[in-house]
Amino acid sequence: MRNYFILILSIILLGFSKEPSTPFNKYPQDYFRSPIDQPIRLSGTFGELRSNHLHSGIDIKATNGKVGQALYATADGYIARIKVSSSGYGNALYIVHPKGYMTVYAHMQHFSKSVAAYVKKQQYEKKSANVDLYLGPETFKVTKGEQIGKLGVSGRSFGPHLHFEIRDNKTQKPINPLLFGLKMEDHIAPKMHQLKVYSLNDKKETLSAKTYDLQKNGNRYTINGDTLTIGAWRAGFALKVYDHHDGVNNWNGIYSLDMYKNEVLEHSFDMETFAFSESRYINCHLDYKEQVSNKAYFNRCYPLPGNKLSIYNKKEGFVDLHKNKAAAIKMVAKDVDGNESIFEFWVKRGEVSPPEAKNYNYPLQWNEANSINLGDIKVDFPKGVFYENTYLKYETTIDNSADVFSLLHHVGTPIVPLHSYYTIAIKPTNLPNHLKDKAVIAYCDGEKMISQGGKWKNGWLTAKVRSLGDFCITIDDTPPTIEPSSFKKDMTGAYSMSFKIKDGMPIGGKAKAIKYKGYIDNKWVLLTLDEKNNKLVHSFDNRTGKGEHVFKLVITDDRGNETIFQDTFLRN
Repeated sequence: MRNYFILILSIILLGFSKEPSTPFNKYPQDYFRSPIDQPIRLSGTFGELRSNHLHSGIDIKATNGKVGQALYATADGYIARIKVSSSGYGNALYIVHPKGYMTVYAHMQHFSKSVAAYVKKQQYEKKSANVDLYLGPETFKVTKGEQIGKLGVSGRSFGPHLHFEIRDNKTQKPINPLLFGLKMEDHIAPKMHQLKVYSLNDKKETLSAKTYDLQKNGNRYTINGDTLTIGAWRAGFALKVYDHHDGVNNWNGIYSLDMYKNEVLEHSFDMETFAFSESRYINCHLDYKEQVSNKAYFNRCYPLPGNKLSIYNKKEGFVDLHKNKAAAIKMVAKDVDGNESIFEFWVKRGEVSPPEAKNYNYPLQWNEANSINLGDIKVDFPKGVFYENTYLKYETTIDNSADVFSLLHHVGTPIVPLHSYYTIAIKPTNLPNHLKDKAVIAYCDGEKMISQGGKWKNGWLTAKVRSLGDFCITIDDTPPTIEPSSFKKDMTGAYSMSFKIKDGMPIGGKAKAIKYKGYIDNKWVLLTLDEKNNKLVHSFDNRTGKGEHVFKLVITDDRGNETIFQDTFLRN
């Protein structure tokens, strides 16, 4: 009995502890060193809201703003994977460590000499600039603090930085690197900007929405008038808030956000970890319309039905409204260092007016497969495409342009997020038979047409697409272009030659990007693609000796349109 009372007392005392468990307690604090030798400054935080994905690492800014800064292994281990791609992570190393973690170093400018030589050998053997190489523990062992390469801008990068990740090696789930004791100067609390209020019906669907600017007083925020009166029976909220750090001007993502109603926690998330497979669910965590239309990131504080993100500690947030009894709402935003900002306001119900009639002809259920099947269009939405019930307006117009060979099909609006691809099939009109192989389904963005590719099936042109909007059949018979950027007859002393390339029609959906091959004296040579500048580069090595040589470049687009550049050059 005495031991029983001691146990109960211990539980009560733990309940009053002033130092609750934090994510820092879960992870080693001195195992990893910094991947750079200078102070860490971030241009992107873990879990930051990005276009169609959560940011899976931290973006460490180049100290001098330029490429070439040395990068170091953060702990002992071995290089388990080397990936080189013209997009995505660009030049990337994956290092496995004995304690069950993997670190990832992306957008590198250069690998170490031994790794670079190994990669180039593999590229020539595979005759491909893009390679994805998996290695065993004996090929490239590394020690903590060993230089593994240099910081750069390879892949999809908009400035010199290192994208750095720490993953659980077993699950491959990324974990916030700042929870491992990596230090940076941060004494600035997150800054709150706007509140968005959603009036909801009995199905918790949005009837209307309104945005309110916030007023700042230190680290506390309010709205004008203190109390919101909303003409609905229930409401949901979203908060536009960004994190800031010492010495940088970037608007980064916060670590956590908690929402309370009358001091009771109603909604909560943090950016400790998540799975790559769930990353695209960001499109129902944020307000997608605001992101697409205004490039603004609002954290939604209530769940849409199809939201499967695992970042939530409490996944509620719908607020029932009362006319004569205001509810106290408090939102607390924190960064990973514990700096916090608090926003408090009151909310009550006003006069509820009948909702405006929706203009639609296809009610689509989020948890069911849906389809449109008419004489000149077939659309198949698989289950799980939508995050909530969608009321879609479909109609057609006639486009008499000489390059349009179907009706113009208006399939909803692009401000509705889609989780996966759906199939669209369109019947052509007046399409000449000799142009059939050049036909594509095009997404019509104003006057710009973006090819989604397409395949013929029983007289229908079909394509996989991932957005709503306007579609038609057009043709892509324009060959891509090649423009010499640094190429001349005498290349003596030159380190490289480069060429600007451009597709005749921009692509999207499942349409294939330009394929390219380069040859010197009829032998395949390595060309690297700088996607940001649409530039192909060949760096000379001992494979090209003295004398006159013939260079040939062949590029082909999604519809088989081909362009060839061929000329001679001299090396002495």
